Amino acid sequence: MADGRTPRGGGSGGPRRNGKPGGGKPGSGGGKPGSGGGKPGGGRPSSSGGRPAGGGRSGDGKPRRDGAPAGRGGSAGSGRGRDDRRDDRRDDRRDDRRGGPQSRGGRPPQRGARPDRGRDREDRTTDQKVYDGPPIPEEVTAAELDKHAMRALQGLPDKLADRVARHLVMAGLLVDEDPETAYQHALAARARAQRVALVREAVGEVAYAAGKFSEALGEFRAAKRMNGQLYYTPMMADCERALGRPEKAVKMDAPEVRKQLDEAGSVELAIVVAGARRDMGQPEAALRVLEVEPLNSRARSSWVARLRYAYADTLLALGRTDDAIEWFHRTVAVDGNKETDAEERLAALSTVKDD
Repeated sequence: MADGRTPRGGGSGGPRRNGKPGGGKPGSGGGKPGSGGGKPGGGRPSSSGGRPAGGGRSGDGKPRRDGAPAGRGGSAGSGRGRDDRRDDRRDDRRDDRRGGPQSRGGRPPQRGARPDRGRDREDRTTDQKVYDGPPIPEEVTAAELDKHAMRALQGLPDKLADRVARHLVMAGLLVDEDPETAYQHALAARARAQRVALVREAVGEVAYAAGKFSEALGEFRAAKRMNGQLYYTPMMADCERALGRPEKAVKMDAPEVRKQLDEAGSVELAIVVAGARRDMGQPEAALRVLEVEPLNSRARSSWVARLRYAYADTLLALGRTDDAIEWFHRTVAVDGNKETDAEERLAALSTVKDD
């Protein structure tokens, strides 16, 4: 998209795709979320500086779809409620065998049984599959999860925390190449520790990376209720855009939110809001949002390229082609990691001008 987004950059220990709200390279499509080519960018589980998995760079606050926000993993609470304690007991009794809750009963249905009992059994089977999650290779260990994330799991019994951590590690490892399987790992972690804010954040970031924006929004809201943090706001706003509610995305850009975001997160939110303004047919308002951001920053962070890209794309949408070409060039100058497709956009614009 032409207007990337990303929340803040710290490592959360929760899933995050390079920390962007959306899809890595902003695309050329009119500022709509997800219209850009390139990799998805938003929350991946963090293991060392950003994802639960091992490896990969930590979320640096980038926007996702068309440049969406980057996931951050803030401090997550480890509070446990009745559901977690029940999960703990199940885990202690059954992890040696299957690692999940077992269906109750086990006896075949009796003649004359209520018809909904079959559905109950099917539901329990589905829940069991979610709880079990995809297989985890033996070589993947909880030690690969970053220290912040492990601290958030300290309130869980050791065995349960180990299983949750390994699912988060797998979610981080797979979030780029197989986001659907990564999401299943995140759901397995949630089934065991749904009262841990960091786990809900991780599920949200993986769902976001997989394009499951409604689910991602629900998980971010749950995490926010638990820890009161606002660093999810860029990704939440990007989800609202993706769900066709740009007005809600715009309303999320409030002074109290900006105060709690670092520079990367604040820029990512601006990129999302500018994209939302364009969705609403307000390109001039989108430009005003972006031109007050640090476009001339000398920071080496990837958000600089995404910000300049979004600005160039908005100029182009307003018919200011020469200005857009200048800013696409300035994007290329700082986009060593190819976060954007600015070079391709310049080539296309040059071809049009030559014609």
